[in-house]
Amino acid sequence: MRIQDTPERWDVLETRKRFSGHVIEVVTDTVRMPGDDHADRDYVVHPGSVAVLALDEQNRVLLLRQYRHPTRHLLWELPAGIRDVPGEPLVEGAARELAEEAGYRAATWHTLVDLYSSPGMSDERIRVFLARDLTKIPDEENGFVHRHEEIGMPVEWVPLADAVEKALMGMIHNSPAVAGILAAYTASVEGFGLLRPADAPEA
Repeated sequence: MRIQDTPERWDVLETRKRFSGHVIEVVTDTVRMPGDDHADRDYVVHPGSVAVLALDEQNRVLLLRQYRHPTRHLLWELPAGIRDVPGEPLVEGAARELAEEAGYRAATWHTLVDLYSSPGMSDERIRVFLARDLTKIPDEENGFVHRHEEIGMPVEWVPLADAVEKALMGMIHNSPAVAGILAAYTASVEGFGLLRPADAPEA
């Protein structure tokens, strides 16, 4: 059997919307199961998101620390954001997040890894990009205004090998950060030659 995730749609007999918020919805689908049985599945409908593993010439990864209320933690994360601009290419959204949250531009982009954040309870898809050949955006050119959890976020450059150690030691928990760090470290062994282009299609 080929080890590759493949699209599949089981019959949905009924959909009931439980909650609709600013970003997400919660629904219950009644799904036809094998053997002609059926079962209810509750899940979060999410627009998807992008994240950026920014790697500088010293092989350091850019990390931000942000308060995440559901976990009651300050988490070390990659620059990231939801896919909230209709029709915007994913890499352009990622570049916007890197500029707004961290104040950097990148000349070289690759698709690093694609994730479902928690496929048993959400349809959220995350594409993590690798961004290299970075330049700092002068403060006077970056007019983005930080609000709420984004105010006062520290930005740190961490050697990639150290970031791997912190992920494996349970010191970094954010899923796209952990996946991006481990994927970037693995990909660097082959000189990033195995990575897909920035505009690679999603499966």
